[in-house]
Amino acid sequence: MQFKQKTLVNGLVLIGEINPPSKSAAVGYFVRTGARDETAQLNGVSHFLEHMLFKGNDRLSAFEVNEAFDSRGAQFNAFTSEEQTVFYAAVLPEYLIEITELWAELMRPALRDEDFAVEKNVIKEEIAMYQDTPMFDVMDRCRSLHFGVHPCGNSVLGTVESIDALTAEQMRGYFALRYAPNNMIVACTGSFDWDRFCVTVETVSGRWQKQPVDRPLAHFDGTKKKTRTQKANLKREHVCLMHTGVSAQDPRRFAASLLSMIVGDDYGSRFYWDLVDKALAEEASMHFNPMDGTGMFYSYLRCGTPNVAKVSGIVESIFRDLVANGVREDELVKAQNKVLSALVLKNELPMGRLVDLGFNWMYSGEYRSIEQDVEAVKAVRADDVNRLIREIDLGNYTRYSLGPGMQS
Repeated sequence: MQFKQKTLVNGLVLIGEINPPSKSAAVGYFVRTGARDETAQLNGVSHFLEHMLFKGNDRLSAFEVNEAFDSRGAQFNAFTSEEQTVFYAAVLPEYLIEITELWAELMRPALRDEDFAVEKNVIKEEIAMYQDTPMFDVMDRCRSLHFGVHPCGNSVLGTVESIDALTAEQMRGYFALRYAPNNMIVACTGSFDWDRFCVTVETVSGRWQKQPVDRPLAHFDGTKKKTRTQKANLKREHVCLMHTGVSAQDPRRFAASLLSMIVGDDYGSRFYWDLVDKALAEEASMHFNPMDGTGMFYSYLRCGTPNVAKVSGIVESIFRDLVANGVREDELVKAQNKVLSALVLKNELPMGRLVDLGFNWMYSGEYRSIEQDVEAVKAVRADDVNRLIREIDLGNYTRYSLGPGMQS
């Protein structure tokens, strides 16, 4: 594989990982904007904008946009997170240039008032859907509790109130600032012609104007607050725990991913054997989320309300044992094998490789091959994980619970 990089005069970064034997190609526009870049008044605008780009531009209607992707067999979509909005497509190599040109065009959408009015209702329905899903609801609430006034506590979807109050003019202002070329990366992977790709992107995107855009980076240890809310119609307890984590730029992120696997993988983890296998909890998992300048671990527990006290006690004992005795060598090796399998399998396809390629550059401005990431995971030792356990204070965390009735 061969890596290529080019920066246009307006600051737009083009990166590519060329793999001629691939039978497909993938392209994506990575915009460095998400919920953490919003004010309280604009909360939810990044995700709203993601929807609006599919409504088309001055040349293309929403139907024509869909038809352009669909007729070429593209697997396309977009997603918004706390930190980025990503638009992507995987295609046969012969359609890569056409799809790249299409995405470049859509990065300058019409943002019509009539589309805005219709999509506002779609967004509110999506908010309602996630509020009806306790797992997502409790994690969203816990994130806000954990980060407090830190912008990483902003909800990606926003609230019904913030979406209702949002105007099309406010959205256009946010777009003009955050969708600046110097706040974007265009990435391509698989089988493609780099020079032709660059000409295509530059022809459409090269005339976009730079904007002064920034993101304050500040690590945050979390509020460590604990609260519980009763919610009608729930039959089980839904609990989210959030710990201090490490950033996407921190070399300890590889040890952090292994720690979350040891504690809370779906199968064979400490949570699994002590809670799920013993039928005390229906689900018990831990995940690591590295972010720009900060990070977090989050755990999700779902159990019957009568089991809450017992489940909480077992979780506490797991954390205490890890602090006192650390991870075992066999646990580490098993976690490394799981992380490596997932990493390699995902990156075998250009579409899977695209996200890692774009995120690595967005967070650290560097290219990392799959081989480098594999070696970084293999290089982690039990002492590295145990040192991290002490540094993040595993026994101290934010907790948010949603459940019926009175707390046990």
